[in-house]
Amino acid sequence: MKYLAPVLLLWCLVSLSNAQCFFKPLPPGGQTHCRDDMDNTLHPVGSKWRNSKCMDCTCGSCCYGYYTPTQFPSDCVSVFNPKACEYIVHKKNDPSEICPIFSAVG
Repeated sequence: MKYLAPVLLLWCLVSLSNAQCFFKPLPPGGQTHCRDDMDNTLHPVGSKWRNSKCMDCTCGSCCYGYYTPTQFPSDCVSVFNPKACEYIVHKKNDPSEICPIFSAVG
């Protein structure tokens, strides 16, 4: 019984995490640069960058750099802003009024 609370907490945290990452093996050898698979751009080994698909990348992995809202009031709508790499949730009839987000993944 003493371990039940930590196990439940860990289970909840794992179910809430959805980092949506993609990993790729680095080829052996003394490479100095790697290629971003989305943009086809070269980057120095050890660097970090954000590509045009809003993914935060290194030479070995890319993860989506934004959260996707999953629960918000029914009179609101979720709209993705690709320049800011984020979702904005606002009233359907008034885009200037921001709505609360109750749950998101990413």
